[in-house]
Amino acid sequence: MATVTSRDGTVIGFDQLGTGPALILVDGAGCYRDAGPLRSLAALLAPGFTVYTYDRRGRGASSDTLPFSVDREIDDVQALIGAAGGRAALFGMSSGGALAIAAAARLGPVITDLAVHEVPVSIELDPAALKYSRELADALAHDRRADAVALFFDRVGLQADQVASLRHTPAWASVEAIAPTLAYDDAVLGDGLLPYQRIEAVRVPVTVLSGEFAPEFIRESARAMATAFPLGRHVELAGQSHNVDLTVLATALSTVLRGAVPPGRPSTRGAEPSGRDAAQD
Repeated sequence: MATVTSRDGTVIGFDQLGTGPALILVDGAGCYRDAGPLRSLAALLAPGFTVYTYDRRGRGASSDTLPFSVDREIDDVQALIGAAGGRAALFGMSSGGALAIAAAARLGPVITDLAVHEVPVSIELDPAALKYSRELADALAHDRRADAVALFFDRVGLQADQVASLRHTPAWASVEAIAPTLAYDDAVLGDGLLPYQRIEAVRVPVTVLSGEFAPEFIRESARAMATAFPLGRHVELAGQSHNVDLTVLATALSTVLRGAVPPGRPSTRGAEPSGRDAAQD
């Protein structure tokens, strides 16, 4: 493990693996290098990229500095890009995709390419998202970490009996340990709507990935997001859900980050660079 120091003094732990163009992987909520999919994904991508996986602030080996702001998380990404030689591609998974978009919008030309997988935003305001934000903030304000984790698992679609069965597992313990950072992902997702202002500021090629069997709101927002990016395209991964097969994902990323559409089901919308006002299907 190596470290970089962010602008506010936060120490960010990261790993570097492979050879080739620099690629930074950004985890979603509840995940870090020792508890999530990105370390395994990095190993699959290492033959073609120099891959950087890191613990977002407040997780794993990374420290934290309060008060939190999305800009501070972007500063962390900027510090990693410096360690990677000054330019890098970004891939963000789930809510990590929202952070990757925010970073690409602010950091501009130091980002070479951007890919995201199933960012949980909608094209219409979701009252459930606002309710989750209020209840999560209340739970964390009163240090009710277990309640915060239960809210998170409910938000990602687990049933009550599934949440109950997770309470005594390593997965629960790993998320409870970093429960305050659930608010960081909530902050970067904002009100849960497509972040058009950030999207339209991104001027590099962007691939928005979603699974064939993802929830409809995810597939719908992925298509809309790809259309909104000035240089965006949507690629649907055949046979995949939100819990994507990492081999399938690695194959897609290895292809799209070299400018070609991977095998599968490329969407007609976003398959070519397009703007927000492009004609609808």
